[in-house]
Amino acid sequence: MLLLRSLLVALFIGSFASAAEKPTLFIVGDSTVRNGTKGQQGWGDPVIKLFDADKIKVENHAIGGRSSRTFINEGRWEKILKASKPGDFVLVQMGHNDGGPLDDAARARGSIRGVGEETKEIDNPITKQKEVVHTYGWYLRKYVTDAREKKLTIVILSPIPHCPQKPVEKGTAEKSGYVGWAEEVAKAEKVPFVNLNLLVMTHYAEMKPAEIKEKYFTTADNTHTSPAGAERNAACVAEGLKALKDVPLKECLK
Repeated sequence: MLLLRSLLVALFIGSFASAAEKPTLFIVGDSTVRNGTKGQQGWGDPVIKLFDADKIKVENHAIGGRSSRTFINEGRWEKILKASKPGDFVLVQMGHNDGGPLDDAARARGSIRGVGEETKEIDNPITKQKEVVHTYGWYLRKYVTDAREKKLTIVILSPIPHCPQKPVEKGTAEKSGYVGWAEEVAKAEKVPFVNLNLLVMTHYAEMKPAEIKEKYFTTADNTHTSPAGAERNAACVAEGLKALKDVPLKECLK
């Protein structure tokens, strides 16, 4: 009886230790990744079920309305860094909200276009403080630098495409600077990159624009996906991760 009890205790401790050592995947993004509006959904929630829960824990920290800049400035990125441990993973998909004005009175979330070191000092109407705004590429590089310091594996993803207004040519991505800039930063920093935009558009090439709109998007706009669109994009995320070399994260997929 004593031996059986000892074995049960050992098994319990062993399972607890395994759970503690299990890596976490943190997802960073905007409303195309996580969306609370009725009828809309981002790919960050359905992608969770594509991972083996026995191998990895997945946390979707994306939030609507954020840009590469405001996700950092609001302290959301810092919370992830504090909660992370060496060996964890991070997926970053930003860009849909980076194109707005730098000092818009309602949101003030835009970043400077491009990947350079340009800056602009503004009076932030939201925080009521001066702020030095950087380029989209600069903010992506900060995610990379911070992740490396914490010994995390970071994967940059290009933004998902908007609903096409014309037939899609196979092998072409949406014409967006943010798609190219995301890839440029990933290559320069030598971090894994998933051209999610291209993967999704490749699927769209088999359909007419009206069919894409009806099946994968909402009536509200051409940016936010329906649950079916979120599932489609999540599958493309998994496809992109599986194609990466020397990235152990793909071993955690079902």
